[in-house]
Amino acid sequence: MISDQDRVYLEHILTCIALIQDYTSHGKARFMASALVQDAVLRRLQTMAESTQRLSDDLKTRAPEVDWRALSGFRNVLVHDYLGGIDMNRVWDAVEVYIPELEAAVHRLIANDGDDSS
Repeated sequence: MISDQDRVYLEHILTCIALIQDYTSHGKARFMASALVQDAVLRRLQTMAESTQRLSDDLKTRAPEVDWRALSGFRNVLVHDYLGGIDMNRVWDAVEVYIPELEAAVHRLIANDGDDSS
């Protein structure tokens, strides 16, 4: 079973993902040209990654395909390395590649809630 606390964080992660997908729905060129869109995406990535850090270790072991440590490291870069410059191409790659993978894993965790075989 997923704890109530984990469920809140999983739902928050899905909300952040949906907003990131909405903000980036006009493509990479628009993302690269708009500081407003970049700021919105970076903020949502930061809060989403923060939520992943707050998930229980037990829950994380049920999704070994997610690189939880990398997510934590990405959050730390977003929060602490902003003065060094954030590579927006890398952010875009994360949005295109890793966000859909994380979304699938979170949906799978929720769908398998209560299934001891997961």
